[in-house]
Amino acid sequence: MTKQTKTSWESSASWYDETVGEKGHYYHEHVILPKLLQLIDLKKRDAKILDLACGQGILARALPKHVKYVGIDLAKSLIRLAKSYAKNPLHTFLELDATKKLPLPKKEFSVATVILALQNIEDPRLLLKNAFHHLQDEGKLFLVLNHPCFRIPRQSHWGIDEKKKLQYRRMDSYLSFQKIPIQMHPGKQTEMTWSFHHSLADYSKMLRDVGFTILQMEEWVSDKKSHGAKAKMENRARREFPLFLTLACQKT
Repeated sequence: MTKQTKTSWESSASWYDETVGEKGHYYHEHVILPKLLQLIDLKKRDAKILDLACGQGILARALPKHVKYVGIDLAKSLIRLAKSYAKNPLHTFLELDATKKLPLPKKEFSVATVILALQNIEDPRLLLKNAFHHLQDEGKLFLVLNHPCFRIPRQSHWGIDEKKKLQYRRMDSYLSFQKIPIQMHPGKQTEMTWSFHHSLADYSKMLRDVGFTILQMEEWVSDKKSHGAKAKMENRARREFPLFLTLACQKT
């Protein structure tokens, strides 16, 4: 039996909280949360969200006040931070492993989310099965990923074609599964986290096998702007190569 990789972010909790803070890092605040909330559409008064691998609860703090929410994460320190930020009595945070059986009622939630976390989980199918189990019939699952076609750690890079005056994205690998160690503080001796790369076809098959239908795919680009001599090529590259892929799925 293969030993499961330790993927909890407990050892990086303080660094992560300093980076994300109460409102989220730049892309949380300017790209991910506004676009995700528009996509989910939480106008229904009985909406209830299960946020798997919730970190320190960044999604919870962006939700409309009427939305019920349960966030779970394996890292004790991140759950403690999430509780310290929480101001809504309809929100609950639990220290649990999103890939193992959860002590929650079956079919309790109308929406499940996984934000920038699925690629840090060794076997995504286990998490997806939990989402399926705890979603209501026809419930929605929203996955936000670092784009698996263009943002593969150690396998994707920026380059510049001086002749064409273009910034391009170079890919050294894509279809192969990758288990990639990530040093959270380069130059310091710290524990590593892990990134697990799967192709789009892999994710599609996982979702189908668990029982989800992909309803919609969105690709989100950076809204930052460069200035100076290379601004034109850098801004064009931002428009052409998305940072994030979001999959809106439905339990079938």
